[in-house]
Amino acid sequence: MGTSTRREFLERAVAGTAGLAAVLHAPQILGANDRIRVGLIGCGGMGRGDLATFFLYPEVECPVICDIDDEMIAKCIPVVENSRGKRPEVVKDFRRVIDRKDIDACLVATPDHWHALPTVFACQAGKDVYVEKPLAQSISEGRAMVEAARRHSRVVQMGTQWRSGHHYREAVEFVQSGKLGKIRQVRAWAYLDWVGGIGNPADSDPPPGVDYDMWLGPAPKRPFNKNRFHFNFRWFWDYAGGLMTDWGVHLINLAMWAMGPAPPRTITSTGGKLVVEDNSETPDTQIAVYEFPTYTFIWEHQMQGGVGIGKRPHGLSFSGSEGTLILDATGWELIPEPKKKSLVTYSRPVDPNDKQSDGRPAHVRNFLDCVRSRQQPVENLEVGHFVSTVAHLGNAALRTRTKIVWDAEQEQAVGTPEAGAFINHRYREPWKLPYSKI
Repeated sequence: MGTSTRREFLERAVAGTAGLAAVLHAPQILGANDRIRVGLIGCGGMGRGDLATFFLYPEVECPVICDIDDEMIAKCIPVVENSRGKRPEVVKDFRRVIDRKDIDACLVATPDHWHALPTVFACQAGKDVYVEKPLAQSISEGRAMVEAARRHSRVVQMGTQWRSGHHYREAVEFVQSGKLGKIRQVRAWAYLDWVGGIGNPADSDPPPGVDYDMWLGPAPKRPFNKNRFHFNFRWFWDYAGGLMTDWGVHLINLAMWAMGPAPPRTITSTGGKLVVEDNSETPDTQIAVYEFPTYTFIWEHQMQGGVGIGKRPHGLSFSGSEGTLILDATGWELIPEPKKKSLVTYSRPVDPNDKQSDGRPAHVRNFLDCVRSRQQPVENLEVGHFVSTVAHLGNAALRTRTKIVWDAEQEQAVGTPEAGAFINHRYREPWKLPYSKI
């Protein structure tokens, strides 16, 4: 995304659906059996942007949308009307979407603390699911989601669209080719100067048309505060994991894609709120170091400052004995080790005129194809859970101020019982998560 914000991207996505659809697809006449009927759960900016991308494909219909906020519903209705020419039905309880017999798949674009329940319930009801990242708010939730998809043979894709980006795949394939030699260190970073500084508003009544108790759902009961609500919810531990699970999951996903599925052995992390002065909770500065069996992985982020590595506000580097590959949204480049002769400097920038340089349409296309074929999508729940777990472990190490020794088989921190609260968090009554260990 370069230096543009997620909000700007989503605005462009919604506005540009019709034009991009014309580029990607010729008009088609589809029979009833060819259509894929999607129910949207979560009509905020991400939900509207995702739905606009789904509408790039003519077989997609959206009979119903759901949100706890009338304002978000009002903004989403035109997305459906302008793309499909008819008004969707509207509900405020996601279970009324899942109950419908005319829905093939659910698009879950809620805050993180509401990813697990709709996904699990949808799987139980025989629906496929496209769920936004991170997979869940905690590791135990992610495991329950994996179990639900397995038991009910569902197709579930996590919405990390970079997994389907062309130039990301090229870079990953180069890393996997062995030409970098022995890879000893992988680094990922996000230095985002547009994030933070949300102020200290007082608690208040929820806005009219908002079912606030439903928005809280399984999260602890707290007074309404506008900073804990739309978009900024991601900076509060009750609902999300800050930049580590927000941007981190995108970048960690690329790192794990390239390096393989071996889990980390140990995790340490440091940081905190060192710059931003507001009522947010998650760190504005963080570094996490992971010991994998054959390499070290380092995550770092800064909010409200920093120029990034190589003046790249976000990206990854793979450092091997023969050279280093650096990757971000603008492309990738190869820098040989000075004393090595096996590689030459190489730059592969993204063509700005390439309408498929963003992986989002391809990621949705992969999901839709798998709904038909019943094959597993590229970011299926096994992959999504692994990637999200790596991010959650960085936060668990930070919050406990301990070195976590990770038992991947049992999904527990060895000898660190205090980490359990951040791995297996509990729900507020009466909400219960099927297939959960707690």
